[in-house]
Amino acid sequence: MKLKVKNFNWLAGRPVVILNHETAKALNVFVDDRVEINSKRKIFAVVDIFENLVKTGEIGFSHEVSTVLKQKLNSKVEVNSAQISLSGRLIKKKISGKRLTKKELNIIISDVVHNNLTEAEIAYFVAAEKLKGMSQKEIIFLTEAMIKNGNKLEFKEKIVSDKHCIGGIAGNRTTPLVVAICAAAGLILPKTSSRAITSASGTADVIETISKVEFSPSQMKKIIKQTNACLVWGGSLGLAPSDDKIIQVERLLNLDVESQLLASIMSKKIAAGSNRILIDIPYGKSAKVESKKQAKELASHFKQLSKHFNVELDVVLTDGKQPIGNGAGPNLEMLDIISILKQKPNRALDLEKKSLFLSERLMKLSGIKNSKQKAKQILASGKAFEKFKEIINAQNGKNNFDQQIKKLKLGKFKKTIKALKSGKINEIDNKKINSMCKILGTPETISAGAYLHKHLDKVKKGEPIVTIYTESKDKLEDAIKFYEESKPITLE
Repeated sequence: MKLKVKNFNWLAGRPVVILNHETAKALNVFVDDRVEINSKRKIFAVVDIFENLVKTGEIGFSHEVSTVLKQKLNSKVEVNSAQISLSGRLIKKKISGKRLTKKELNIIISDVVHNNLTEAEIAYFVAAEKLKGMSQKEIIFLTEAMIKNGNKLEFKEKIVSDKHCIGGIAGNRTTPLVVAICAAAGLILPKTSSRAITSASGTADVIETISKVEFSPSQMKKIIKQTNACLVWGGSLGLAPSDDKIIQVERLLNLDVESQLLASIMSKKIAAGSNRILIDIPYGKSAKVESKKQAKELASHFKQLSKHFNVELDVVLTDGKQPIGNGAGPNLEMLDIISILKQKPNRALDLEKKSLFLSERLMKLSGIKNSKQKAKQILASGKAFEKFKEIINAQNGKNNFDQQIKKLKLGKFKKTIKALKSGKINEIDNKKINSMCKILGTPETISAGAYLHKHLDKVKKGEPIVTIYTESKDKLEDAIKFYEESKPITLE
């Protein structure tokens, strides 16, 4: 069917077309069905129906369709109802438990990147990965497809370093500290990070409290040339862009998929030009990885991938039985980082210790001798703090670090929960702490979150255990109710 084009300058987040009821009926499509549009090229788009926006015989394009097809007002395009796509059939194949080939996975990932799959189809793909599993070959093919369908960075330096934690531990904001220490030691670190998936905040969410995090590849390289490093959001760079679209769906489902995690991390690091990669796998009862055995198996998968892609990789298994650091939530975690960089007396020593350990391992992997001693000296001397300020100022394009730090406020509604008896805290559940923080509004509400006064320590009756912050009275009440019912912190 030939339809006249109307271009709407609004962002839908995916290719969407607007039809009126009569045109939709003629095409035999309904809301959320897909149509195939043909002009000089072909694109698939999701249908929405509005009577007042388009007339019979017209089709409205969202910004995502307009920018691809570049059709003028009232030009005509051929529109047909779309049968199940090839990717749809391949996802169905995976749901049935069959393995996918290199070509088939590339087709799926290409369609994800080009917005040719709906969120529901991506969700089915992710669920199929989770339920049916992926062979090592499939994970390699998936990683290759994610690298292929995106931008790639190259650096003239022989050694380009990076560090990544698989996440899931409340707080645990080691990356900014490791980047500051290692960059001050002379390493090149094109650090790209994701936003939160299952935790209270991701590294990108935390850095964004004081700095811009969205840059083009050329802007990112300019920052690295100035400072040796960057702390940016990977989603703005087009490096393995399918990953960010899949992460959105994983976040909606609150789902972590091992094969996707492996492909996600390795594709982003390789696409960013890194060839010395440190992977942190925390394990514990309430971590993503519960046992040391599972952590070792995951480490083995990472090492197999690194051999295939010819990069040097080190994996560390770390203690994930409780949160790391005091704060969970964007502003709270940034305040933890600043207190360590400034070497304040009340800083989170567990977060400092882990950050130094990771810095030592990454420096050693990257060829720096006496790395343990150097990491400590760089932090204690204030060189890491100066490097961190340098990176943040470069990303903001001006020397406004101190002004940005002053803006780190905490939620106006708060509640301090105190020990009802003397004893020892025997468990702090990471998943429940993260869930409570989400109820409080993290990561979108940057001033929300939880501050842990105690870890797995002895406490006296009446001592503060945790203070929670939010900008909403209702959210505070909901979080208190959640705390009382789920008991994320237990005393014996």
